[in-house]
Amino acid sequence: MFHREFDKDRSHNGNHSLSDDTTDWTDLREFKGVDITQSYLLSWGTEANSLLIDVDLFLCPDHPFYEKPRPAEKACFRPAYLEFPWCTRVAPVGDGKARSISETIGTLGNGKISGFRRTGDGQYEINGEFGAVDIIAERPMVRLKTHYIG
Repeated sequence: MFHREFDKDRSHNGNHSLSDDTTDWTDLREFKGVDITQSYLLSWGTEANSLLIDVDLFLCPDHPFYEKPRPAEKACFRPAYLEFPWCTRVAPVGDGKARSISETIGTLGNGKISGFRRTGDGQYEINGEFGAVDIIAERPMVRLKTHYIG
């Protein structure tokens, strides 16, 4: 599975970069103050030219929107989207079939996220209980959802 191979390939000097073109999520500024490996992928969607991954995002104490969990809660989770603008490809790792993004995301599942990394310029890989998925898009954005009472 990806996370075992991923951990095996990490350098031992504390730097999480795997190669010149591969970067662990912990080294991407968009994920400062969150722990993607404690987060849950709820669903896949699209909006305009963007891939939207709906997640329950684990916030760390250094995140500006972190709140101390209530007694019944184990951690601070917030509803969020991982947005990949100008997405041109989404496919299970190793899947060479030509399918539309909409067709592909209809076949993908949900579950706990195990890892995320940048594998090249505009290329990303996310994996978890839903499998391993390649994404080609612009740099991702983390967008917390806001709830309005009105």
